[in-house]
Amino acid sequence: MTDPIADMLTRIRNALRVNKNEVTIPYSKLKVRIAEILKNEGYINSYSEQLENRQLKLQLKYKPNGQPVIRSLRRISKPGRRIYCQVDELPRVLNNLGIAIISTPAGLMTAAEARQKKVGGEIICEIY
Repeated sequence: MTDPIADMLTRIRNALRVNKNEVTIPYSKLKVRIAEILKNEGYINSYSEQLENRQLKLQLKYKPNGQPVIRSLRRISKPGRRIYCQVDELPRVLNNLGIAIISTPAGLMTAAEARQKKVGGEIICEIY
């Protein structure tokens, strides 16, 4: 697999399309941090690490009418084409209704947190 983050986003996207309650993905520290950001921002209910079989389980979140909370997951920076931005160029997703996940020297964070800490970095993905 050349792009494990794109694989994670695709697994989540596919699970949402068939209204699954949970999705299992291969474990990595980066994916755990992405799941933590999704949980803190209210896009998933919870996540759990299963270290014995190297899996990460995400509990997906749906609105009361059955629609998924996540409407769009899009990978921005890819292995073949990395997209970097400075602090004044950080994206605002859907006029701040969505989030962009940024990989900075201070760790993985949302674009809003990166603006507060005044750091730029690589744009990993956009979610709304």
